[in-house]
Amino acid sequence: MKRLCVYCGSNSGNQPVFAAAAKELGNALVAARTELVYGGSAKGIMGILADAVLEAGGSVIGVIPQALMEKEVGHTGLTELHIVGSMHERKSMMAVLSDGFAALPGGYGTLEEIIEILTWGQLGFHSKPCGLLNVNGYFDDLLRYLDRAVASGFLRPQHRAMLLVADRPAGLLHQFSQYVPPSAEKWA
Repeated sequence: MKRLCVYCGSNSGNQPVFAAAAKELGNALVAARTELVYGGSAKGIMGILADAVLEAGGSVIGVIPQALMEKEVGHTGLTELHIVGSMHERKSMMAVLSDGFAALPGGYGTLEEIIEILTWGQLGFHSKPCGLLNVNGYFDDLLRYLDRAVASGFLRPQHRAMLLVADRPAGLLHQFSQYVPPSAEKWA
């Protein structure tokens, strides 16, 4: 995998374990010679992750809408920073630039982005791996929801299995390297 897109919070959260996980992921990406693609902010988990990659000698590509450049404080020390016109352009560019997608803890935006890219995979728009770095059980309730969607007939088991989950970066990156997209179509 040449580039991994990571969705995560522009806030740091209230537990030090979130920042520690971002730093660990940043170091793991550099060790795996994988570039980071992310939302371009210098704040929160986003900034911590980007700084960890840069400090370890890695490459970071940020993509941020002009309207958020000042609000999220766009990171000006990146390898590349793309300033785009909208959130739609941001997500589209990040998807094109990336070979896989992961989420660290975050809020509405993080959840929306990982779910959207999973949906694109389910619909066959891409065949790239998607995963969660489940820091301190952060995504446990989301995983229970997805299991309930399978049990209730709204999500096929093959599509539920598209979402890879690990509590440590090395485990998630290993799963990404072994990923085989489902062959089942959404409506088949």
